[in-house]
Amino acid sequence: MEVYKFGGASIATPERMTALLNIVNQVKVPLIIVISAYGKTTNALEKIVNAACAGQKDKAIEHLTEIEKDHNQYAENIASGENLKQLKQLLEGHYTELNWAIDDAGLKTDEYTYDQIVCMGEILSSTIFSAFLKENNVHHKWIDVRDIVRTDNNFKNANVDEVFTQNKINEIILPELAKNNIIITQGFVGATSDNASTTLGREGSDYSAALFAAMCNASSLSIWKDVEGLLNADPKQFSPTQKIEKITFHEVIEMAYYGAQIIHPKTIKPLQNTNIPLLVKCFLDPSLKGTIVNNDTEKIKYPPLIILKENQVLLQITSRNFSFITEDSISLIYHIFHKHKVKINLIQNAAISLVVCVDSNENKLKSLIADLETEYKVLRNESLNLLTIRHYKEETAQEIIREKEIILEQKTRTTYQAVF
Repeated sequence: MEVYKFGGASIATPERMTALLNIVNQVKVPLIIVISAYGKTTNALEKIVNAACAGQKDKAIEHLTEIEKDHNQYAENIASGENLKQLKQLLEGHYTELNWAIDDAGLKTDEYTYDQIVCMGEILSSTIFSAFLKENNVHHKWIDVRDIVRTDNNFKNANVDEVFTQNKINEIILPELAKNNIIITQGFVGATSDNASTTLGREGSDYSAALFAAMCNASSLSIWKDVEGLLNADPKQFSPTQKIEKITFHEVIEMAYYGAQIIHPKTIKPLQNTNIPLLVKCFLDPSLKGTIVNNDTEKIKYPPLIILKENQVLLQITSRNFSFITEDSISLIYHIFHKHKVKINLIQNAAISLVVCVDSNENKLKSLIADLETEYKVLRNESLNLLTIRHYKEETAQEIIREKEIILEQKTRTTYQAVF
């Protein structure tokens, strides 16, 4: 069996959803399809959250009315007759759940309210996608992922109970898959033991798809995007770029660590552990080969993999009494960074000072620096860029940094980094 994940861009319009029919029909094995919220739905739902949590429930209802109008219009473009009637009844039930969440706002934490509302984007879009398949005579089963994926109550970034979830997959998903051949469910969403909805944080839909692939022992996971595959650099920052035909899980994790907006490491982990390949495919042209990510140990010749993190801050942390920055000092400094949840993107130490490059986040940096200054003198440089090139060539690095004022530079055999 296989797992497909269709993101928000792939179903952003009825026309795009219609184009997915050929992709689904070409699959000859049992298939689980994981659906994201379409288009800007998540942003629209966040407006409801903000209004509801601010006590502006009338404004929240106004935003909900717009979402209802948009989804009903979408429904009318992909279904007709009795199918459309049934779809609208299902959507009305979901709108009612959203109304309840708005009414309950303020009774618990804002994070709790966020998850009860934002999770409905995936529920709504998958319901519409299910009706679209029914309209086109594609036999399948729609399943609410909240009945499958059990999480803790860390709302907005919930942790999955993998043992419980695996048992539910064995109990519900696999038997239904044997009967129906295609299952439609949602990414990004789970539920606590008392049936409160949760969301799984950044890249939660990809992560959900990876969990299903691993727990169902799929032959592969395909993530369908609006690009031809993974590229060696962000085309908005660099031109020209090169498509990566093949890449290892290890290399993807390295790139993500350095800041590439690529597959999130938490998505990679279930696949790497079970040796299930990940395919990044283009829904605009399914005939394109895409990119394969796997555990292959065969030597791969990569182009330079370029990551540019903008809006960086360089902090120079110096001991006040001119004592050496030793292992004990570094341990204390790391503890302070961990306490304030500030990730260090690059680090370099000298005799009495430590220099670190971090993302610019004034709220976090203000309290971090105040804490550091109880023991150290702290200087900062603002509005910087951090360039990382994996598998670099000297000429590539020099071309990018030409005429830049380099503040800090580091090299290993495989990785070049510079702050400018």
